[in-house]
Amino acid sequence: MKSLKIFGLFASLVVLMASCKDDFLEEKRDFGGFNEQSYSDPQLAQQYVDYVYSLFLPANNATSLNWNLAVNGDNFSKTTEEFGGSTDWNKPWGNVSYLNSHALSYFGTPLPSSVNNNTWTRIRQINLFLDNVDKYNVMTVEQKKQLKGQLYFWRAFQYFDLVRLYGGVPIVLHAQNPIGGGTADIATPRSKTSECITQIVADLDSAMQMLPAKWADSNWGRISGAAAAAEKGRVLLTWASPLFNPNDDQARWEQAYQANKTAFDMLKSNGFGLDPDWANMWFKKGSANTEGVIVYGFNNVVSGDFQRNNGWENAARPRDLNGGGSLSPTKQMLDIFPMKDGKMPASSKYAYSDQKFYKDRDPRFYNTFAYNGSLWPYNEDKSFRLWTYMWKKTANSKIYDASTEVVGRNGTGIYMRKATSPSASKNNANGDFKFSATPYMEMRFAEVVLNLAEAAAATNRLDESMTLVTSIRQRAGLESADNYGLGAVGSRDQMIANVLRERRIELAFEGKWFFDLRRWMLFNDDHHTVTRLGFKSLNGTRRTGIFIVPLKADGTEYVGTADPMIAGSNGSAIIVNRQPAGVNDAYIDELYSKYFKIVVKDDVDPVSPADWAFTWYDQYYYFGINQSVLNVSTYLEQTKGWDSQKGAGTFDPLL
Repeated sequence: MKSLKIFGLFASLVVLMASCKDDFLEEKRDFGGFNEQSYSDPQLAQQYVDYVYSLFLPANNATSLNWNLAVNGDNFSKTTEEFGGSTDWNKPWGNVSYLNSHALSYFGTPLPSSVNNNTWTRIRQINLFLDNVDKYNVMTVEQKKQLKGQLYFWRAFQYFDLVRLYGGVPIVLHAQNPIGGGTADIATPRSKTSECITQIVADLDSAMQMLPAKWADSNWGRISGAAAAAEKGRVLLTWASPLFNPNDDQARWEQAYQANKTAFDMLKSNGFGLDPDWANMWFKKGSANTEGVIVYGFNNVVSGDFQRNNGWENAARPRDLNGGGSLSPTKQMLDIFPMKDGKMPASSKYAYSDQKFYKDRDPRFYNTFAYNGSLWPYNEDKSFRLWTYMWKKTANSKIYDASTEVVGRNGTGIYMRKATSPSASKNNANGDFKFSATPYMEMRFAEVVLNLAEAAAATNRLDESMTLVTSIRQRAGLESADNYGLGAVGSRDQMIANVLRERRIELAFEGKWFFDLRRWMLFNDDHHTVTRLGFKSLNGTRRTGIFIVPLKADGTEYVGTADPMIAGSNGSAIIVNRQPAGVNDAYIDELYSKYFKIVVKDDVDPVSPADWAFTWYDQYYYFGINQSVLNVSTYLEQTKGWDSQKGAGTFDPLL
């Protein structure tokens, strides 16, 4: 059998877990094809499994807080309220025939002969090991179980990523030969979605049985039995949701509840839980991190094959600090956070105004966003305040063409503070926050709590669901009155809506909301879930940002070339000094009261055409297969609602 050659084999497997050794990282054996030693030698077998982990790791300096195999940059988040901009899946094409050129390419060609790391090559690497490891008796039964359990998890993880996007896909449980076996060897048709879910659950059940519920700190980052249980809960929650369960089959919801209850109990009994230090939980490792259920590791290596830095810190930080300044949350995301009593502004006891949008908000607001005047410490300046105001240079200026951010500003006037470290340094080798080692928590305990809360609500365990959601709010620091602002338990749909809104806040920007919108079919109201749950359709909307504009004492906008709030050579600012000695929150409030005006920034989404608005097509609830894949794999059915060169798609993702 001719093997797929893998070059730079372990360049992406760095500090995934504390047990990795330097001599292992130097190893460059070919694990792309059959290699007897890979399955018969305990050390090499462990290296093979760790190599599979590397296939699922984000790229160096990845800029998503929660990297998911299917995420193409931040395009999924841009197809939600989280970030603005045009993507393949929110454009007003006006003709559904254009959709086919925007079929998500993640499906991949089964099986390419290239060395590309894609869906089907990952599955093949896993299957090779599972096919061969039991043929040799050098390892103990327990050693084999733990290695196989990890790969059963990753096979399930990969298949779930495919299924929640496309519906049923080919189930391939043994390594196929992409070259020598001929077309018939790889011509596996799409299985029913239900069959795929059954196989995914079976793999996760195997992983749960074979793996320890929790690893020691020396193996922190490895997939545990509890992590497999949590993934099973996530899978069955999706299977029970309206996307795949339009008839609201209660048996599916009960399965989802039982799976998530098992995961919740298993995690709790093994030391997992909601970290009371919400702002800093991202930076903890080993047993100190009670929140991380599935974690990807990174390092602060500055160069070379083993460099794997977390790019989120650099992308979030302002350009004036040599950051990337590329993460731009929308005003719509500011608006979905409640006040500190847990209620939305219209029903809160705290007064709200757009002028002081930041006042008396959910404590998570301040650890999710950075905005004009807010504290945002880093290693070299623990009292750093972010300033983002803009003004016009001349009275004839048609735009705000001057900014206190002299190096350049981000797209919305709002910055991402979430998961940025107060210990991050701008004075590292390149002076740009670039070499962050902050782990990615692909699944947090909070998500498990919310998964269980949703399943509990859907199975009419309403009090239990409320208790779970309020535990999230209690940890966040919201006031406890009236169920932390949620009010009475209410109906099944009201409780489901409570859970979804809490997910949107707690898990904001973690790569979850796009999938939540899809599985509840909330992009539009074609399926009536928007009205049913009291949400607002994204269709027809525009995402916006904010301008902070300085005002003179008479209330008119400042116009000029100098920054009006920085003290000049005479020791005084043109309007007022923005940051005198001892500046505090009360002083910031005074600035907003007297010297700032809030203007909606409406160029976050495209301005050409001028009437551009978010447009979602129902075909994107079940993605089609790209024609380039169908050209090679002619045995694959196209998804219903999508056309191919053979005509209309015939594969039904609901079966």
